[in-house]
Amino acid sequence: MARTELSLIFFLLLLSSYPHSFSALDRFDARAETFSFSSTLVSTIRSTLDEIEKVLSILSSIPGPIFGDDRRVSSAIQDCVDLLSLSSDELDWTLSSSSPATTTTQSAGATRKLSLGTGHQHYDLRSWLSAALGNQDTCAESFDGTDGIVKNLVVGSLGTVTSLIYQVLSQIPDVQAGGENSGGISRKLLDLSGFPTWMGPADRRLLQAPASSLKPDAVVAADGSGGYTTVGAAVEAVPLQSTKRFVIYVKRGVYKENVEIKKKKWNVVLVGDGMGATIVSGSRNFVDGWTTFRSATLAVAGKGFIARDLTIENTAGPSKHQAVALRSDSDLSAYFRVETAGYQDTLYAHSLRQFYRECRISGTVDFIFGNAAAVIQSSTIIARRPLPAQKNSVTAQGRKYADQNTGFSIHGCNITVEGAEASASAANGTAATAPTYLGRPWKEFSRTVVMHSYLGSGIRPEGWLEWSGNFALNTLYYGEYMNYGPCSGLGGRVKWPGFHAITSPAVANKFSVAMFIDGNQWLPETGVRYTAGLSL
Repeated sequence: MARTELSLIFFLLLLSSYPHSFSALDRFDARAETFSFSSTLVSTIRSTLDEIEKVLSILSSIPGPIFGDDRRVSSAIQDCVDLLSLSSDELDWTLSSSSPATTTTQSAGATRKLSLGTGHQHYDLRSWLSAALGNQDTCAESFDGTDGIVKNLVVGSLGTVTSLIYQVLSQIPDVQAGGENSGGISRKLLDLSGFPTWMGPADRRLLQAPASSLKPDAVVAADGSGGYTTVGAAVEAVPLQSTKRFVIYVKRGVYKENVEIKKKKWNVVLVGDGMGATIVSGSRNFVDGWTTFRSATLAVAGKGFIARDLTIENTAGPSKHQAVALRSDSDLSAYFRVETAGYQDTLYAHSLRQFYRECRISGTVDFIFGNAAAVIQSSTIIARRPLPAQKNSVTAQGRKYADQNTGFSIHGCNITVEGAEASASAANGTAATAPTYLGRPWKEFSRTVVMHSYLGSGIRPEGWLEWSGNFALNTLYYGEYMNYGPCSGLGGRVKWPGFHAITSPAVANKFSVAMFIDGNQWLPETGVRYTAGLSL
């Protein structure tokens, strides 16, 4: 890998020349439903945006030849460009919400634009800033496995951005209903058909109607019978920052490609012919030089994404280690009857608000991970057989700061271990399955709750696994509520301070769809009847 010492010194001097100024912030009135931004707050956000632009400028100007054929370094640089660009957008949305003129309202029969989130300032701001806070850490982590030279140049400059964003987030009052420490009134989100009420009638038709009855904007068919032969080509046709749904119908078939729905591709809808029928398949992985972030078969950053009736897989296999099938940074996104199949790191719920319903998720090590505010409901979760001596962990939630409104809520799901039922019932001494746990703490304030779910054979009595010694055991929040099945007993569970055997419905309800991701605030009322947050 060809590098020159002079070039590296030049970049180091550029990076070290940034001004690092911090502005004091005025506090908001937590009692106010809406509030005006102080001039100090606006100035601080703009200073943060300036810092991001400086880092982006340096990253974009690094000559490729310095790295030769080092795919991981090049991928890590691209990861950082994308992630800092997302942080910039999330801060822009924050500034936009400070002006009453930018807040849209719902008129009779109109479809609300998703361009500025839900319009509920507290919830939107905490979601956007929580995501922006985590992006810099992911950027730094992308350099894992490199020689560290470029990482040392870049990571030091991310501290200023992270510190400024944290200052802003810490000033937003925590009035969100979700979380273990905050109160709130129980609200309802699912209508009688089981769909989120924040989806308008047209959106629910997209999820309910047969694919053949839809009038898609683009049709993808591997056999040439549609307008496109690849999903990626259809995505390229999506208009930028559209407030109208753009429906892509992907016909039955296997599409071997890596698809990226970039941040300006809003309101994309992918509709297939069913799980196992429409398959988007990739095999990028860490061992072959890709960063975890860049390994995704399908990566979605555009707001308001919806997918239904398809499979997204990463076929790299367990020996290739980190290999993502689906990565989502899409705010207000929904996945219905979507299968994500892989081994290590299958589903990367990276950031922002996400909802999964009647999905199928399979993998081995940390196969549901990231730092989104995500609810997985009425879905099937399967731990597969890992490499010898490996342990399965269903989740590895990455909440690093207590102020982030993120976490995973697994509600009404079926969690099983591949082959465990047969092994348990075999009379001939069938080999035991790999030790399987509900989760382990990737970051200090990791938060995951499992409730009303079936816990099948093969899940360890301890339930949860350490990440490294005593790391995060006091600060994490892991909870279980009214689960059932052969491995649902709490008698042998870990005794960590951060583990909670939840007995109160009021506490459990804070992790329902309505409370945890504030779904009924995502779109104004539609007049559809709702079920209670914990009722399935």
